[in-house]
Amino acid sequence: MSHDALPTLPLWPAGAPGRPTPGHENHPRAAETPHLKLFLLERAAPRPLVIVLPGGGYGGRAPHEADPVAQWLNSLGLHAAVCHYRVFPWRHPWPLTDAQRAVRLARQHAAAWSADPQRLGILGFSAGGHLAACAAAFGDDGQPQAADPVERLSSRLQALIACYPVISFGEHRHHGSMTALLGENPDPALRQRLSLETAVGPRHPPTFLWHTADDGGVPVENSLLYAQALAAAGVGFALHVYPHGAHGLGLAREAAGGARRWTAECAAWLAELGWI
Repeated sequence: MSHDALPTLPLWPAGAPGRPTPGHENHPRAAETPHLKLFLLERAAPRPLVIVLPGGGYGGRAPHEADPVAQWLNSLGLHAAVCHYRVFPWRHPWPLTDAQRAVRLARQHAAAWSADPQRLGILGFSAGGHLAACAAAFGDDGQPQAADPVERLSSRLQALIACYPVISFGEHRHHGSMTALLGENPDPALRQRLSLETAVGPRHPPTFLWHTADDGGVPVENSLLYAQALAAAGVGFALHVYPHGAHGLGLAREAAGGARRWTAECAAWLAELGWI
């Protein structure tokens, strides 16, 4: 089956909630339909599933951080789903709403997909890493009184993989991601809340982080600050900082330095979790 023929699932069959940023209603991405592209294995026994969030500065979604990553996860024996979440002209909270909806849908369809609803992970790159970390930080147990049965399900995650992630909206921020998500003059309280080194709690899932020390797009301090927050909260994590490598390496198969090892080191971490 070709990639284009793979099944997709709309996140919001009756129409996604929210509105794009005023003044941008005619933007080409204003009418996008958020959805999951499914990469499901044929398995009798339930297997973990990982939702993939490509990066793109909250203004796009990089193809090389999407389907090829899902294929790699399949090669490890994991189900995968690429989440085509909304980006600018959609601003917060809509990307996070989409990511949380993706987790709830995975739980709803777990039996049909032979997925383990107690082993759902999320993997994000760059701004997609910020969104993945948001989903990990702000997961909830569902809304029992919701009319929509999907919204009654938990959006909590059991693993986070963050690849050269945008984390902080402070000194070491990636300014373009912050403004695409929050606007040019964001509310200080919201900016603080979404600076995710401040949002780690004890229910945060185990985390795998990697970055390059000379990343020219998103400073490595983002991952270092996040690792410090995870340690302070008592959350298990693995942190890999490779000496050299440009921003946006994706699977890094052609990388000249040590960053090309991240997939093998992530697979070893997943094995320690008992997922592969």
